[in-house]
Amino acid sequence: MKAVLQRVSSAQIDIDGVGRRAIGTGLVILLGVKDTDTPAMCEKLAKKCAGLRIFDDENGALNLSAEELGYEALVVSNFTLYADTKKGKRPGFTRAAKPPVSVDCYNEFVAQMKKTGLRQVQTGEFGAEMHISLVNEGPITIVIDTDEWERK
Repeated sequence: MKAVLQRVSSAQIDIDGVGRRAIGTGLVILLGVKDTDTPAMCEKLAKKCAGLRIFDDENGALNLSAEELGYEALVVSNFTLYADTKKGKRPGFTRAAKPPVSVDCYNEFVAQMKKTGLRQVQTGEFGAEMHISLVNEGPITIVIDTDEWERK
């Protein structure tokens, strides 16, 4: 899986032009699921995302996590994180997981995020047309790729 975390002071998502969800200070997480991923990976990834120390302490050092501070998260599925751009100008998405694998992993990741110390976890809707507005603080954007955890 790949998770792109953005430290935000606020974010909102409009879903299919009819629904809106919003968070205050916290994380926007774009989650990509690869065809070989499993829901068993989600607990570790969720803990890593919620516990990543990317928020300032009283001295301005990145020593605090969203979980420690009781911040919020907005989690959005994003299969395009597995775009293959090696050939031509049109990206391929053959490595991106398809349902039911992608849906199961996304739902499990959200469930695990809700078990952390975050105040609330909002979501997009899997497969919907979504528009995200956010204020990225820093800017701080971190990419976590679970494949790197297994490399030596």
